[in-house]
Amino acid sequence: MWKEKLKIYDELVAKCDRFERKGKTMPYTSANGYMFSLFNKAGEIGIRFSKEVQEKYIKEFDSTLYKSYNAVMKGYVLIPERMLKDLDKVAQYLDESYDYVMSLEPK
Repeated sequence: MWKEKLKIYDELVAKCDRFERKGKTMPYTSANGYMFSLFNKAGEIGIRFSKEVQEKYIKEFDSTLYKSYNAVMKGYVLIPERMLKDLDKVAQYLDESYDYVMSLEPK
């Protein structure tokens, strides 16, 4: 089950050509010194957004903040499983997240 969902995450990241997946045991994407997407042990995907955008997307996606290893990941929105049927659309959100972290002061 986890490996099947990891394939979906890999497929999603592959649709975005400005960055690549990192991490063996905890897959993630990062740029500019910031992680901006995560794939947790439960096989869930979280994408990072600014505070305003995150609040908008939690409502729009009918979702919640993302949790990984029982910790709430501030700034990350849980991508509901139903949204993974349209990876092209989710890839747009991932690209938006990349643009957001690239706008931050580099770490």
